[in-house]
Amino acid sequence: MEYQDFYKTLGVSRDATQDEIKRAYRKLARKYHPDVSKESNAEQRFKEVGEAYQVLSDSEKRAAYDQLGTGWQAGQEFRPPPGWNAGGAQFDFSDFFDNIFGGHSTQQRPFETTEHSTKIAISLEEAYQGTSRIVAERGRMGRKLNVKIPKGVIQGQKIRLSTGMGRDLYMEIEFQPHRLYRAEKRDIYLTLPITPWEAALGCTVAVPTLGGKVTMKIPAGSESGQKMRLKGRGFPGNPPGDHYVVLQLVTPKANSSAAKAFYKKMAEELPYDPRADISG
Repeated sequence: MEYQDFYKTLGVSRDATQDEIKRAYRKLARKYHPDVSKESNAEQRFKEVGEAYQVLSDSEKRAAYDQLGTGWQAGQEFRPPPGWNAGGAQFDFSDFFDNIFGGHSTQQRPFETTEHSTKIAISLEEAYQGTSRIVAERGRMGRKLNVKIPKGVIQGQKIRLSTGMGRDLYMEIEFQPHRLYRAEKRDIYLTLPITPWEAALGCTVAVPTLGGKVTMKIPAGSESGQKMRLKGRGFPGNPPGDHYVVLQLVTPKANSSAAKAFYKKMAEELPYDPRADISG
């Protein structure tokens, strides 16, 4: 069994501080991460770096490792003293690690993670109800991961998925365009067309929401652009978002003789100048 110099692996001195060890590890983990590195020995080097960090970042393991002394050189034949064992291993590491720290513990403490991110597009209905996606992990592993997306996620929210061996995947939520709604954080907006007489006289209408139709009363004298709120009808959460209805007056076209006659009669019987306030 060859002796492994964990300090040399990370490129730090034997009196390096924990911050120095952490910085060295992060730099090398990024360099040799199998998902991004093009070097032929990236996976092996990534494993060696992680193994060294497992020992030197743990005060008890580091102290036990240092007890072996400084007289050994990397690559030299090495055998630990009879009966010498410093505790349980966490992964399928090298023979050197297993013989020194024991290789049969079922407890696991993962490497400090490196991060990757990807974007995933879902519908507003899926965001409201919750859904799942099959995501292919990047890199040489090529695994497919079933990811659960909880209900109430919002645009730009990141979901952390731990894939093991120091890899964390962050999925950023994007919303697909919707023919009716738009989202602002947990709030939902709907533009609701109404007729001039519905706005003038008031009415009761059925308003579609992500959770189903809701009956809403439009007061008499409503105007185009007026915003009305359905409390708690947006995305689920604590607190939940609201559903806002923006009124849009739609004027029927005068595309028939009867429609033209109706508009002429209305102009005669209901004289009104909407530009009175802006005329000089």
